[in-house]
Amino acid sequence: MSVYCSSRFSTIRRSSREVFIGNLGVGADHPIRIQSMTTTNTQDVDATVKQAIALAESGCEIVRITAPNKTAARALKDIHAQFRAAGFDTPLVADIHFLPSAAMEAVEHVEKVRINPGNYADNKKFSTREYTDDQYEEELQRLYEGFSPLVLRSKELGRAMRIGTNHGSLSDRIMNRYGDTPLGMVESALEFLRIAESHSYQDIILSMKASNPKVMIEAYRLLVDRMDDEDMSYPLHLGVTEAGDGEDGRIKSAIGIGSLLMDGLGDTIRVSLTEDPVFEIPVAQALANKVMANWSESNQESEKPDSIDPYHFQRRSIATFEVASEKRVGIEEPPTVITRTPFELSQFEALENALSEATPKLKETPIEGLCLTVHSVDEFQHIEATWKRIEPYVSFLVLEIPQSIDLESLSRALPHSKLPLALIRDFDADAINPYKRFMRICSDFDAIPIVGLTPNVSDGICSEPANNLIVTLNAQTQTTSPEHRIGSYRQLADRLNHSRNLSPLWIRNTDTGQSAAPSFLNRLLDASILSGSLLCDGLGDLISIETDKDLTRATKLAYNVLQGAGARISKTEFVACPSCGRTLFDLQSTTQRIREKTGHLKGIKIAIMGCIVNGPGEMADADFGYVGGAPAKINLYVGKNCVQYNIPQIEADQHLIDLIKEHGKWVDPEPVEA
Repeated sequence: MSVYCSSRFSTIRRSSREVFIGNLGVGADHPIRIQSMTTTNTQDVDATVKQAIALAESGCEIVRITAPNKTAARALKDIHAQFRAAGFDTPLVADIHFLPSAAMEAVEHVEKVRINPGNYADNKKFSTREYTDDQYEEELQRLYEGFSPLVLRSKELGRAMRIGTNHGSLSDRIMNRYGDTPLGMVESALEFLRIAESHSYQDIILSMKASNPKVMIEAYRLLVDRMDDEDMSYPLHLGVTEAGDGEDGRIKSAIGIGSLLMDGLGDTIRVSLTEDPVFEIPVAQALANKVMANWSESNQESEKPDSIDPYHFQRRSIATFEVASEKRVGIEEPPTVITRTPFELSQFEALENALSEATPKLKETPIEGLCLTVHSVDEFQHIEATWKRIEPYVSFLVLEIPQSIDLESLSRALPHSKLPLALIRDFDADAINPYKRFMRICSDFDAIPIVGLTPNVSDGICSEPANNLIVTLNAQTQTTSPEHRIGSYRQLADRLNHSRNLSPLWIRNTDTGQSAAPSFLNRLLDASILSGSLLCDGLGDLISIETDKDLTRATKLAYNVLQGAGARISKTEFVACPSCGRTLFDLQSTTQRIREKTGHLKGIKIAIMGCIVNGPGEMADADFGYVGGAPAKINLYVGKNCVQYNIPQIEADQHLIDLIKEHGKWVDPEPVEA
């Protein structure tokens, strides 16, 4: 089923054609190229050149500049000249949305032009009429006439082009025939791509951007599938648009971009953050480096696909059962968060103190399961005392039982008192008898069994009946195959599905055996790529971040990854664009200000958009929208509908709060303790 990539179990880079942007090669055997976008007013030539230089010096390989009108497009001539005079050969890209005239001017001055097929030479009046086949063909002919001049001039000048579809700006024609879907995004790009090919022009890169990582991932997969059907191999530009800022923006970007890169898709990337664009570069570089290290080790043979439908999200079917009082796992339940602690059972006082300190910081994101390793049978005598101390802070206790503790000793040492207890033990692929013995022990002591299995676990183990079993990847696989644990989890899930085993799956983000402790950014990216990729495939019912010993940080990161993947909402979600020369207000300060006023509203999604280019579309699934309508004027939205126009920006924050109250979704923030 998964024909979009050579393997979902290892990273095999997709073969793509080579496209040059000036002298910079993209696709084919070239490394992943890093790009970003200036946020200055394009007509302020000096400021734009200064920011382009800062980006180039930070490692940005492609610099994009908005050209919202013909005047801004003319400014690109001086920007290009001054940038080159400063000694930089980094290619410049003009970002065009609505005006073919701006594109025709811009193509004269820069190495590449990006057009948005949903806006460029297309109707976007949000009408609802249906198109007959004849009317649809008339629209395509109109597109041919409107787009061909840019194609021919780009070909003549040796310029490259990006056909960049945005989920939030599909045309009326596409929306009426395909809806607001990944398929609509793909068809929108293919219409323009076929026009370019009719003129034998192929210096093209494609993108399928969305603020929702699930939509973005599915759109790119579908695009590659459709291109393969038409014998196309254009390079891909990856990005999650309107990802936001801070930890959340990095997580969303890593989920969308990292998942596709690990499947071998992607030739150039941009991490879109509502921050200074220079801060995007190290995040993009870290993502690219992680994946490029895998490519050299990949087996270049295609593999049999797994049973996941990669084009339509559906959560894997699992059994439902209680792991503790009022705490269940099941397909109707959000994924459970488990936090690992380095404390031992005998250190119950220190553990209680750590939990007591962390819990007030985790009011909306509680530690649900607490995991620790038991090193010897003597430690079991402390289980009851430990549970008595930590019961106010967690729902259940997970004890990891190493191979050094034999199963007979385990059976003798466990207490008979009823505790919300889970036991985890690793097993080899064919260890059927020890597996059965472990399951009996768990049953005898009323503990939830958790088994760490290999990806090629035997049918015998998979087929063993169990009503309350949780499955994860064993520690040996986690450390011996750290480069593509996504693939290992996918294989394990596929084995379970093959045997009709409905056991929930626990995604463990563990130490991969690296000698040096990774930075927080790398821990964040690793967790986002592994857990986010699997969650967007519908896999994962429990999650833990075990690479950070700090209880608060590890727990919050787990919840943030779940929210970034759309798997569990624990706080206000902000969809915020990264700013550019079209932006009508300061996005960074505005986003922070609105976050301070509304960040306590659990489960509300608020979109903050600098202009109307992508705003109404990209915030289609947001509850409320705050969009720049004119200089110092704000339009407010409820869903897709604009309900208040041209509010003075100084008054807009309060209008937004009043609007949230009007729709019954406001709660007062709790007072801060002195």
